[in-house]
Amino acid sequence: QVQLVESGGGLVQAGGSLRLSCAASETISTFNVMGWYRQAPGKQRELVATITSDGSTNYADSVKGRFTISRDKAKNTVYLRMDSLKPVDTAVYYCNLQATYILTGRTDYWGQGTQVTVSS
Repeated sequence: QVQLVESGGGLVQAGGSLRLSCAASETISTFNVMGWYRQAPGKQRELVATITSDGSTNYADSVKGRFTISRDKAKNTVYLRMDSLKPVDTAVYYCNLQATYILTGRTDYWGQGTQVTVSS
């Protein structure tokens, strides 16, 4: 079972920055897609950003130009750099890794979540 450990959340003022980290218990080369999702109180979980095994990235329109997803294969870690944070970015952020296995197909692994709170 893959374990994901997230860190880097916290309280920041509007306009500030944070960097989230997601450390995997095994090589991230196993995974097709790595990403970050978030869930605000009373709302559904939504996609924030993804990065594929070949380095292609995708962002939600609401974070384009402000957030940057990256990964360090040597450290088995995925990052989310968040700049120009807004109060609407307040949410619990979850790391997600997707693998596709021959026998079981797509399998998703989730982190425990890390709280990001942006004050106005």
